Amino acid sequence: MSHILVVGSVNLDFSASVSRLPAAGETVTGATLERFPGGKGANQALAARRLGADVTLIASVGDDATAGEALALLREGQVDLAHCVVHPAAPTGVALISVAPSGENHIVVAPGANAALTVDELPDADALICQLEVPGDTVADIAGRFEGFFCANLAPATEIDVAVLTRADLIVVNETEAAWYGDSLRACGGLIATTHGAAGAELRKDGELLATARPPAVDAIDSTGAGDTFTAALTVALVEGMSPRGALEFACAAGAKATTIRGAQPSLPTRKDVEALL
Repeated sequence: MSHILVVGSVNLDFSASVSRLPAAGETVTGATLERFPGGKGANQALAARRLGADVTLIASVGDDATAGEALALLREGQVDLAHCVVHPAAPTGVALISVAPSGENHIVVAPGANAALTVDELPDADALICQLEVPGDTVADIAGRFEGFFCANLAPATEIDVAVLTRADLIVVNETEAAWYGDSLRACGGLIATTHGAAGAELRKDGELLATARPPAVDAIDSTGAGDTFTAALTVALVEGMSPRGALEFACAAGAKATTIRGAQPSLPTRKDVEALL
């Protein structure tokens, strides 16, 4: 069993199912509100755990009741939370999500304690996954210290130290993020995975196309967490030694399965779920 270390955010998601996503300045009423544990770091940690890895999460939450709710499924899933710290002043992060019947969503995040995350000790692990809902300086620092396989999910798109790009063994971006970073991604000497939603994903290295894959057909109702599932699944598969094509197909199937249930963490598939789709 591989050991995956995830450094990233923990949020509580307030998810509103709406008849359609509002335009700028528009109010859409009649929504149904639900609360789910979320945050890109927490989602990726639990996804990797459900896919068969041993997982440790390094994160920061507030000293509040929201933290218990946000960490509940991680504890239930036996993710190691020994390195998850409680910030004495900042609140636990929250995300405000609107989800249309098609599964498309809009997300606004109030990071709270996530914005104060620093990392002193890095446990040994086979792989490290980071995202950008925590300080960029923290990501750059641990990227330089970690010696195993390093995956950088460059989401949400923001300025990042070029050292993160040059260090990464795997970068994961969606098509919007890929366009935002543009030519700067050429600094990465490792693999670059670009996702295109229902159209699939591609895996490149040094500009050369290594593999493409399309997700299996599913009845998508909520895409929240699908990208995090893809990132975790691709990392787990590559660390396990799957071929680039096999790993990409595995990740696409995992991401597709995550769109079939509402909520980020409730939707995260197990290994059996993904293998059944394949």
